[in-house]
Amino acid sequence: MSFLKEFLEFLRVRKKYWLLPILLVLVLFGGLIILSQGSAIAPFIYTIF
Repeated sequence: MSFLKEFLEFLRVRKKYWLLPILLVLVLFGGLIILSQGSAIAPFIYTIF
């Protein structure tokens, strides 16, 4: 959690707010891939990429 707090502090101080949507999209895609690996919808998810 300290990394997350430090990263948010960096965004606030350096005014790099445009990095936040990129990070959120990467986290969402990573979570989607991790959650779908053991499920029945995995073949359909992999066809998207």
